[in-house]
Amino acid sequence: MLIEVCANSLESALNAQKAGANRIELCSELAIGGITPSYGLLKSVREHISIPVHVLVRPRSGDFTYSADELKIMKEDIALCVDLGFKGIVSGILNTDFSLDVGRTKELIEASGDLKFTFHRAFDWVEDPFETLFQLESLGVDYILSSGQEKSSPKGIELLKELLKQATSCNIMPGGGVRPENVLDFKEAGFEFVHLSGTKFLKTLPETNKVSMNSPSFLNDIEIAVTDLDTIINIVNRVK
Repeated sequence: MLIEVCANSLESALNAQKAGANRIELCSELAIGGITPSYGLLKSVREHISIPVHVLVRPRSGDFTYSADELKIMKEDIALCVDLGFKGIVSGILNTDFSLDVGRTKELIEASGDLKFTFHRAFDWVEDPFETLFQLESLGVDYILSSGQEKSSPKGIELLKELLKQATSCNIMPGGGVRPENVLDFKEAGFEFVHLSGTKFLKTLPETNKVSMNSPSFLNDIEIAVTDLDTIINIVNRVK
């Protein structure tokens, strides 16, 4: 069974490699489902990691429906990953009705060239997972990362097993909630790949009463935070 570790830093990637993981998915900000890592992190990982690395290309948190400008940014990030010599891309695009955006997902796959392509957990939002599986196989996707449309892959294992039965060319990779105590359930069910972060929180500061830098109000699946034109005009006009 291939173990893919979702690493959010160089330290995480080094730990995954040292522990014997087979592959890394590199991203930033696990708390929001992951976004594209910085150039500095990409470069450092290429210099220090010898096992295959697939890079998450997701320009922001929130939904998986992107503007034309965001799509352009995603393609440029993919081009950078190709140039740096990474082995795979993890990405994907949906329509607002939670169907697969076939055309623009195809553009991402084509931009990836010979790199492996994983369709990420946007799959867990689609209305018809079996139709989407067929579409993704038609596009030549190599892996589908999914929790079986549940909060964790152990809870979604029945759908994952059905997808595994129906898949003909695409690998179904359970992810989300994979732990030492349940990983054998996936191996025994016939899965050849699993995805996990293996995260442990390390305290870096003593107790503090400083103002929190976290903004829970920004975390929303159906809204994205955008600088408002009218608000800035108002501010500018007031001070000028």
